[in-house]
Amino acid sequence: MKAETWMFVACTVFLVLVTPTYWFVTSGSVHGGDWTGTSALVMCTLLLAMISAYLGFHARQMDARPEDRKDGEIADGAGELGFFPPFSWWPLWAAMCLAGITFAVAMAAWWLFIIAVVVGAIALSGWIFEYYRGEFSH
Repeated sequence: MKAETWMFVACTVFLVLVTPTYWFVTSGSVHGGDWTGTSALVMCTLLLAMISAYLGFHARQMDARPEDRKDGEIADGAGELGFFPPFSWWPLWAAMCLAGITFAVAMAAWWLFIIAVVVGAIALSGWIFEYYRGEFSH
């Protein structure tokens, strides 16, 4: 994870340099600096710094992966990488229900809100319990 840490650190340093530059370049306008762009850059900088610190902390705590070692071979990384779920329709239905809930709140259509919440609860339950029954059960 050291390579990933250094990539995030490089992006953080880049944004630390770009953010004040952006503020000074946009401060030539009548209203002063661009508050929206500057605050977005500051928040991105802080987010990247947080991710860099997290990855740096965990990179020191865990054993080196084969791709992090200088003497690592391709064969060292062989084996099972983890569980990757197969296709599923449940996330689509959950997203459609969330879109329906958002639309219902925006239009004040409470009857649609209730329908979307009920169908969304069914979709979320199906998504959570899809590996307990059927073809892909454990």
